[in-house]
Amino acid sequence: MADTTIKVDPAVRDRLMALARERGMTMRDFVAELAGATPTQEELQARYEATKAYCEKTFGVKLTDEDHDRAEKVWQDLETGREVDSL
Repeated sequence: MADTTIKVDPAVRDRLMALARERGMTMRDFVAELAGATPTQEELQARYEATKAYCEKTFGVKLTDEDHDRAEKVWQDLETGREVDSL
């Protein structure tokens, strides 16, 4: 397998190295694991559609775009520490 170089700021390089060391990995393996574990927008959309279909089939729940938007707002509120409204 051919290697390539990725240019990043020294602070980013140092952080990647520290994270890799904490996991007992090389930076190369850590970056590969990170890339493999981070879904693309297309993969996220496919996961959403599969989850929606599962909920509809298994629980008989029809999820609307409005349901999705409300759930997204709850996640955003949780992430920012705001009070969460009921779904």
